[in-house]
Amino acid sequence: MSKGTQGTAGPRGRPTMADVAARVGVSRALVSLVFRNERGPSDETRDRVFAAARELGYRPDSAAQLLARSRSKVLGVMMTVRNPFHADLVEGIYPVAEELGYDILLAAAVPTRDERAAVEALLSHRCEGLILLGPNLDADYVADLGRRVPAVVVGRSVAGAGVDTVHTAEARGAREVVDYLVELGHTEIAHIDGGNRPGSAERRKAYRAALRRHGLETAARVLPGDQTEESGAQVAEALLADRAGMPTAVFASNDRCAVGFLDAMNRAGVPVPDEVSVAGFDDSRLAQLSHIDLTTVAQAPDRQADLAVRAVVTRLENPDHAPADHVVQPKLIVRGTTTRPRASRTDLGG
Repeated sequence: MSKGTQGTAGPRGRPTMADVAARVGVSRALVSLVFRNERGPSDETRDRVFAAARELGYRPDSAAQLLARSRSKVLGVMMTVRNPFHADLVEGIYPVAEELGYDILLAAAVPTRDERAAVEALLSHRCEGLILLGPNLDADYVADLGRRVPAVVVGRSVAGAGVDTVHTAEARGAREVVDYLVELGHTEIAHIDGGNRPGSAERRKAYRAALRRHGLETAARVLPGDQTEESGAQVAEALLADRAGMPTAVFASNDRCAVGFLDAMNRAGVPVPDEVSVAGFDDSRLAQLSHIDLTTVAQAPDRQADLAVRAVVTRLENPDHAPADHVVQPKLIVRGTTTRPRASRTDLGG
């Protein structure tokens, strides 16, 4: 076995510092200097050591001791590039981190790079804490992260994972949308589901509960989706193929899905909201554009960003502080994509 390509596996197959040294072709002592951020190793050597550690999946046995010896004062943020709400959150994260004396390092999950790869990249750059925006990571992995570094999950509750969470009161937001549409006179309200995306289960459950409370349980229609523009467009196309089954109102699981639905309706020449009212969830910058003007639920991204940064910094500076679940109250924002159903407008002479 070549010294420069493979080291011996540590206990239970876990990579060790010796494995990293063997991979790079340097001494274990030199690798130790790199991880302690001490003088001596060149920048090139440091880069090679961190690259080897990444490839092997090696992490120092005690991240807390490493941070105590040499604080990086950097918080890592994992985000999804295509999610405009994540961009709003990042804008809110920077000023709070700066106020508290921390820098921010971003890592994006994209179709060719999953969330785990983004998170591991942040850890390899010695981020002291992690802020995970709307992750689809499984609970076990999130719990493991929480044991390694202080972490906060934004946009999702992860029970028992040992990390702070920050999210909107999803059920209340969905309930406000349904209540508002029913008040307008809608009795045929469909919901485009968000699949397994963060917040989707809570919004779906609240949609059904709200219809049941209004005596409209039998009219509930949950249409498959995944919180993307493409899924919204696909639902619109399916409804357009059977116009007799077109609901009078559609509540999309998020703004991206709602925008995809709106675009498909506009291209088909179906006027919104005259023929069908549309509501989303997020109040992203996209929803606020004048030519979209989407009725939606505001999630207070600045407030969520503030809570997330302060939560992870509190855990860094007070390691014994217990993680908490921080809930932000949503607000319904009424814009131009919703109105009374056509039959109601006719009855009232509108």
